[in-house]
Amino acid sequence: MLPDAKDFDQLTRQFRWNIPARYNIGVDVCDRWAEAEPARLAILHVHGDGREDRITYGALRDTSNRLANVLRAQGVNRGDRVAIFLPQSPDVAAAHIAIYKLGAVALPIAVLFGTDALSYRLQNSGAKALLTNAAGLAKLDQIRTEVPDVTCVLSVDGAADGAGSWPDLLARASSNFTAEITAPDDPAMMIYTSGTTGQPKGALHGHRVLLGHLPGAELPYYPFPQQGDRFWTPADWAWAGGLLDALLPSLHHGVPVVARKFDKFDPEEAFALMQKTQVRNAFIPPTALRMMRAAPNPAGRYDFKLRAMGSGGESLGIEALEWGRSAFGLTINEFYGQTECNLVIGSCAQLGQLRVGAMGKAVPGHIVAVIGPDGTVLKPGEIGQIAVKRPDPVMFLEYWKRPEATRDKFVGDWMTTGDQGVMDEDGYFTFVGRDDDVITSAGFRIGPGEIEDCLIGHPAVALAAAVGKPDPLRTEIVKAFIVLKPDYAPSDELAAEIQTFVKTRLSGHEYPREVVFIDTMPMTTTGKVIRRLLREKV
Repeated sequence: MLPDAKDFDQLTRQFRWNIPARYNIGVDVCDRWAEAEPARLAILHVHGDGREDRITYGALRDTSNRLANVLRAQGVNRGDRVAIFLPQSPDVAAAHIAIYKLGAVALPIAVLFGTDALSYRLQNSGAKALLTNAAGLAKLDQIRTEVPDVTCVLSVDGAADGAGSWPDLLARASSNFTAEITAPDDPAMMIYTSGTTGQPKGALHGHRVLLGHLPGAELPYYPFPQQGDRFWTPADWAWAGGLLDALLPSLHHGVPVVARKFDKFDPEEAFALMQKTQVRNAFIPPTALRMMRAAPNPAGRYDFKLRAMGSGGESLGIEALEWGRSAFGLTINEFYGQTECNLVIGSCAQLGQLRVGAMGKAVPGHIVAVIGPDGTVLKPGEIGQIAVKRPDPVMFLEYWKRPEATRDKFVGDWMTTGDQGVMDEDGYFTFVGRDDDVITSAGFRIGPGEIEDCLIGHPAVALAAAVGKPDPLRTEIVKAFIVLKPDYAPSDELAAEIQTFVKTRLSGHEYPREVVFIDTMPMTTTGKVIRRLLREKV
C-alpha cells in the first residue's frame, strides 16, 4: 500500500487510501492467494520439538472453508461473536479467516487469561462459539454456568464433554464455501482493551481495520514486502500487536509467517528460531528485547538473515537501539498506537526518518496531533494529549455496548489516546506519560479496575487498589495496596495467596508482583480511590 519513495516526506505526499466498497479480510489474506498460487507458503509452524509444518495458502483456504461450514452448521451466523482461545498456531489463522468469511465477529482471547477474565469476555460479548484446546476446556469447565450463550465449543485436541472435535468435524465438512459479501464498516473483530475504571471494553473493528493497519505495518520494514521476506513475532496473535501488526498484514502481502508457541519467552530459543527459519522481518516487543539483551554475543553465535525489525508498546531508548545495531546489524524501528486506533505513528531508519527518544512521525494516511482539553491543536513543543482525527480506516467502530464510553473517547473529531506527548517542529512525536491510571507492563496496557475487582473477590480483602511501579525490565509492574477485613492479619503467606488468587483468575501479566497491606485507603468524598497518592508510595 505504501508507494515507492526516496524519503519520508515524498512517501507521505504520494500516499492515498484505497478502501473498496466491498472488502472481506478472510478473502483478502487467504482466498486471493490460494486462487493464484495455492502452493505458496503461508505459515511455517515450528513445534517445540523442532518439527515443522508447512501450511500453504491452498491448505489454509481448505481448512478455513471447512471450519466455516462447521460453524454455520452449529448455528453461527453473520454478526455472531466467535471466541478464539488458542496459542499461536495455524489453527488460529484458519479460525480468523473462517470467521471473517462467515461474516461473524472474531473475538481473540489470550491463552494466558484465567477463568474470571475468560468468563467476563464471553459474557460481555455474548459469544455464541468458542474455539479452543484441552487447556482452554479445563478453564471453560469452571465457568460453564456463567456463559450459557456459548452453545458451540470446538476443541483442536478432540472431543470432550460439551465440546466437539475440531479434527473430526472438519474432516467430514465440505471444503467449498462462498464467503459472505461484507463492507469495510461491517464488524469483523473485537479486541478487549483495559481502561482506568471497571472491566475492559470491547473495541469493535470493521473489516477495514486491516487496510488501515497496512501503512503502519509496512513502514518499519520498508519497502515491504521484498523477495524472500519471512515474518515472526513472539507476540500472541490474540493481541492487536501480534494479529494486526504481524500475522494479517503478512498474509495480505503473501509473506510467510513463522508460528511458534512459547509457554514462556526464552531469549536463546528466540535467537535459535530466527536463525533456523531464516526470519527476515520481526516484530519484537520492548520487554522481549530487554530479555534478549542479556544473552551474550548473539551476533557471534547465531547467523541471522534479518533485514528489518520493529518494536512498539513502550519506548525503546538509546541503549536498546544501540544494542540492536550491534546484535542484528540494523536499526530497530519504533511504532505507536493502541487497540482502538493502532499503528498511527512510526519511524523508518531506511528512509532517514528516525530521531532517538521519539516514537516517529504520523504514518502516511493518518492525521495525528497533540491537542489541549478543548480539542485545540497545540503548537510544537507544547505538552498535551496525543490524538487521531476521524474518519480513519484503522479506527474502531465503537466500544461494545458502551455508547457513553465511545462518546467520551472523542473530543470533536479527535480520538483521544490517554497518552500525553509532545510534537517537535519537524513532526516527531515523543511520549511523555499516561494521563490516567493505566499500567504499562511488558507491553501490555493493564486497567487497574479489573485487578481491583478480582482482589476484592478474595475473602480476606476489604478494599484494594492497583497502581504501576517503575521496573527496569517491564517498564512497570502491578503493585497492590490492600486493606484487610477485621479477621485477617498481614503476612507474607497471605500476600502470596492473594497473588496466586489473581494470577489464576485473570492472567500472569496482571497479577500484583508486589502486595502492600495498609490500614486505610485514600479515598475521595465520593468514594473513589486516589491512586495518585498511592503511586507516590511505590
